[in-house]
Amino acid sequence: MSPATAERATAPAPPTGLAPGRARGRPVRRAGWTPWLYLAPALAVLGALLVYPIYQLGLISFLEYTQAQVSGGEPTSFQGFGNYAELFSDSQFWSVLLATLVFAAACVLSTLAVGCALAVLLTRVRALPRLTLMLAALGAWATPAITGSTVWLFLFDPDFGPVNRVLGLGDHSWTYGRYSAFLLVLLEVVWCSFPFVMVTVYAGIRAIPGEVLEAAALDGASQWRIWRSVMVPMLRPILTVVTIQSVIWDFKVFTQIYVMTNGGGIAGQNLVLNVYAYQKAFASSQYSLGSAIGVVMLLILLAATLVYLRLLRRQGEEL
Repeated sequence: MSPATAERATAPAPPTGLAPGRARGRPVRRAGWTPWLYLAPALAVLGALLVYPIYQLGLISFLEYTQAQVSGGEPTSFQGFGNYAELFSDSQFWSVLLATLVFAAACVLSTLAVGCALAVLLTRVRALPRLTLMLAALGAWATPAITGSTVWLFLFDPDFGPVNRVLGLGDHSWTYGRYSAFLLVLLEVVWCSFPFVMVTVYAGIRAIPGEVLEAAALDGASQWRIWRSVMVPMLRPILTVVTIQSVIWDFKVFTQIYVMTNGGGIAGQNLVLNVYAYQKAFASSQYSLGSAIGVVMLLILLAATLVYLRLLRRQGEEL
């Protein structure tokens, strides 16, 4: 045996479990930009549909942009944070913001409660009632917002609506009072929003192993305890998605409020931020203030989403 052969025979073998490339001293090839290449088409579409409009929204909010500038009669001038200062000094803005937050929170909680309850109900009924409920819910979900709002106005109409006749309320007008109008819009929003929550949560429940639920039932847990202590932790990712979606949808409700309260109610008593921005931008031709309201809404939604995701992540780490 030659000295070179003896040296190769006595050399230590490469560590087990390592790729051949690493055993020879070469670094392992990582994914690198591959995931971003797969995401590139979706990012391009999102950039075209979101980034540029958001940029234009923010730009207009810093300019003096009224009907004169739209018509091209006068050049735009940079206002800095002047539009935001004018907006924050308006007492109506703060009252509308508070009403929007309370209304959106009520809509989100009601939608989640109805959707989750019906999702659990779907797991308890037979195939035919389940199919009927699913088709009815999907029909409500597929109904355009303006059509659903018009139908609900007819149902609660003081002269011809069947609801007042059944309840014996006579010619009571639901859209005249501030709180009754908000309640009417809330019911319509929940009606057209709960199917998304119901179908999504139902799919998540069906994915839970049956042995886990049976073990909890054998341990003597009630249905409410099984939902709270077993299902909710396992459904946390799904509940996160439906909650964030509901917050975004309900915070920027426009069609239902505009149609059912005739543009914000009597003397603006049913205004929300989206309708308030529309009135400032298009009814009053104050496009800069309307854009500033849009930027404020965007920041509030981003902050709420990030805080919610952070809380869920912290709870997951504690568990």
